[in-house]
Amino acid sequence: MTATPTAGPGRTPRRIGPFDVPAIGLGCMNLSHAYDTPPTPEAAEHLLRTALDEGVTLLDTAALYGFGANEELLGRVLARVPARHRDRIVLAGKCGMTGVGGRRVIDGRPETLRRTADEALARLRTDTIDLYYLHRIDRRVPVEESIGAMAELVAAGKVRALGLSEASAATLRRAHAVHPIAALQNEYSLWSRNPEQGTLGATRELGVALVAFSPLARGFLTSAPPDPDGLPARDIRRTMPRFDARNYPANLALRRALERIARDAGCTLAQLALAWVLARAPHVVAIPGTRSVAHLRENLAVLDLAPPGEALDAAGRVLNSTTVHGARYNEDTLAEIDTERCGAAG
Repeated sequence: MTATPTAGPGRTPRRIGPFDVPAIGLGCMNLSHAYDTPPTPEAAEHLLRTALDEGVTLLDTAALYGFGANEELLGRVLARVPARHRDRIVLAGKCGMTGVGGRRVIDGRPETLRRTADEALARLRTDTIDLYYLHRIDRRVPVEESIGAMAELVAAGKVRALGLSEASAATLRRAHAVHPIAALQNEYSLWSRNPEQGTLGATRELGVALVAFSPLARGFLTSAPPDPDGLPARDIRRTMPRFDARNYPANLALRRALERIARDAGCTLAQLALAWVLARAPHVVAIPGTRSVAHLRENLAVLDLAPPGEALDAAGRVLNSTTVHGARYNEDTLAEIDTERCGAAG
C-alpha cells in the first residue's frame, strides 16, 4: 500500500469561477497573522517567490491578516512578477472582517466593503482582485446587501469573481441568487468536517468551488505538531479547545495512528491529510499555509501522488468529527460563524 508518484489527480486543474488553478494553492495568513511571531519580511517574501516558482497560482490573503500587512507583503512580491506571469496568478482577498483599533471587527455593511476593497487594491498594488470573499457573515446585515455591494465592485472592474467564507449552504444559496458565487471557503480537514453537513453538496450542485482552509488542522497534521504549552500568548491555537490540556493528549494518540497509515502508504502525514481533502470531490481546492520552503514543497508534491484509497479511508476512520476531542473554536467564536456544525462543534 504505497503512494504512486506522477499519478496524482491533483495535476488536473480545478475550476474557481473563470479561473483554472492547481488543486493546491497557498494560504498566506500565517506569514503575517495569528500564529506566534511572523517571519521577517525577507523570509516571507522568499517563501512567496518560491511558491510562485514552484507553480502555485492561487494566493489567498485578507484585509484582516496583519491588519493590512499581509496585503502589503503580497503587493511587494507581485509588483516584481513579470506581467506574463502575473496573468496566471489568481489573487484572492477578503473583506467584511478587519482590524479596527487593534481588534477584530466583523462589518458587512456596503460602505465598509467598498472602502475595504479600495484599501486592499492600494496595498496589493493592483487594479483588480481576482477573487474577493466576504470573510464573515455579518448577522446585522442581510447577506443580499453585502453581496450586492460586492457585485458593484465586479461591475466597476475592481473584482473579477466573488466568494464567501465560513458560510452555510443556505447562505450560499441566498448569495448566489444575487450574484454568481465562484468559491466558498470553509475549514475542511480530517478533523473538521463541517462541509459534509451541507456545503460540499451545495457547492457541487451550484458549480461553486469549495476552498479548504486549514487542511492540515492548524499544523496538527504536519511533521512538527504544535506544543500548546510553548505557544506565544497571542497564538490563536491557545483559544482552540482541541489544543487545550483536556483534549490535546487524546488527539495526539489519534495522530500517532495516522502516522502509521501514512508510513505504510509511503507518504508523509501532511501529504496523506492533503490527499484526503483533495479526494473528497473534484471541485475541492486546498490552501495550506506554511512558513517553510521544505514544507511548501512537501505539500505541493501531493499533486504528483496518489495514496491508495484504502489509506485515505483508514485515515478518515481514525480522525473525524466523532473521534476528534474538542471543538474547533471556543464558544464565542463559534457563535460568530454562519456554518453547519459537525460532531464536536467541528
